[in-house]
Parts: sequence; structure tokens; C-alpha cells
Amino acid sequence: MATETREQAQTEVQDQGQGALAGKVCVVMGVQNRWSIAYAIGEAMAAAGGRLAVTYLDDRARRDAEALIADRPGAKAYACNVEADEEMDALAEALGRDFGRVDALVHSIAFAPAAELQGRFLNTSREGFRLAHSISVYSLIAAAQRVAPLMTEGGSITTLTYLGSERVFPRYNVMGVAKASLEATVRYLAADLGEQRVRVNAISAGPIKTAAARGIPGFTEMYKYATERAPLKMQTDPAQVGAAAVFLASDGAAAITGETLYVDSGYHIMGM
Repeated sequence: MATETREQAQTEVQDQGQGALAGKVCVVMGVQNRWSIAYAIGEAMAAAGGRLAVTYLDDRARRDAEALIADRPGAKAYACNVEADEEMDALAEALGRDFGRVDALVHSIAFAPAAELQGRFLNTSREGFRLAHSISVYSLIAAAQRVAPLMTEGGSITTLTYLGSERVFPRYNVMGVAKASLEATVRYLAADLGEQRVRVNAISAGPIKTAAARGIPGFTEMYKYATERAPLKMQTDPAQVGAAAVFLASDGAAAITGETLYVDSGYHIMGM
């Protein structure tokens, strides 16, 4: 099995993306900790020359969000609860004030109550369904409403999805349905924002050992199976997702919108 350390993967990202985002203002929403996908994307975008702005939910996440931007000139971190319209408004105002414009937005936010990831999907509660879709899907729309007007020179919006949108994964339950809705939202936003030269895409990453993923029952088995069955026989590393996010935000992806880019070592193509 081909393996590499996170440090090696990060070095490759830096080498491949050097200067790809030079001068671009990049907003990464949803930094939770040093092991989160959002953190890795922020590292990759900064290494590619992007000016970084990140958001975090609470004091628990603040320390790592601030660590991400430490020693990065002009970088900013903002508290933002996507369930609060006033906080979303304040974020947009702060971005306009501090940066003037935005070139790239990464939406790395998803949530479902733990109880909804147990047992049968049939037993999904009304409130669990509402909450999963509000936080995991509507927050992308809410962010686009506020940030797209700041993309005065065109731009890129990227969100994070998972193969559970297309196939049934045991106990992924309502999150799979929310991810399907998220991917449809990507296409509709892409259609709406195309005339403004704002591109909207999704990255479908393979299983990654983040703190959030470990909360999914059976994740360890899912992770092992995907690694064994994927054509490349590689674990998906957050830095690889970061490299894909850099590409989608770069001028090299200028004609790509409404798409889902799979970063899963090819697992999604396999039938068995």
C-alpha cells in the first residue's frame, strides 16, 4: 500500500501549488482543529500565495484557527455561527472592510445530531433532518449570498461533499441525503452566479481521519475498506484535498463550474 506522512503530502502541495493563488483573498469557513479538512485547505491556500481569512465556530476551535493564520501577514480569523444570520452579515461586513474583495470561498461545514447517525435512516427525526440540512446545506447558500457580491473580479466557491450522496453507507443516514442536497445546491448556484464569473464546485473526498469523521459509527471499517478497494490503494490525506481546493480556486480551473471533483484515490469508480 502506498503511504506518506501528512508532512510529506503538505510539502508536495506546496511544491505543486506554488504561486497559484498569489494575490488572491481566500476565505476558508469551518476550521475546527488542526486535523480538520478546512485547516489543511487553509495551509495549502496560504502556501500557494493566497491571503487567508478563516472562520471558526466557538472558543474551542479559536485556538487552532488562530494557529493556522499565525505568521501569515494580513491573515484574519473570525467567529461565525452559520445558524445566525447576524453573524453571517457581520462576517461579510468584516471581509469587505478588511480585504475589500474576496477571490475564493471554501465552505467546509457539516453537522447532523449524533442520534441521527445511529440505527435506521427510516427513523430520522424531523428536527434532525432540518438541522442537518440547515447547517450542512443552507449555510452554503447563505455564505454565497453574502460573499459573492465581494467577488468583484470573479471568483471561486468550493464546498466539501462525500460519496454518501450517491450511495448508501451504513449509518451515514441523513448526512448522505444532506450531501445529495448540497451537490444539487452547487449546480444551482453555479447556474445563478456564472454571469458574475463566480464558479461553484464541490470536492468529494474519501474517508479522512478527522475528529468529525470519528463520530460516525463504523468509520474505521469504512476507512479501511475504501483504502483497500481504491485503485490507487492510498489513504486520502487532507493535504491532497487542499491541493484540489487550490486548483479549483486557481485560474487553471477558470472554465470549471457546477462539478464534483473526486479526491478518493478512485474509490468512487469501483463496483466491488
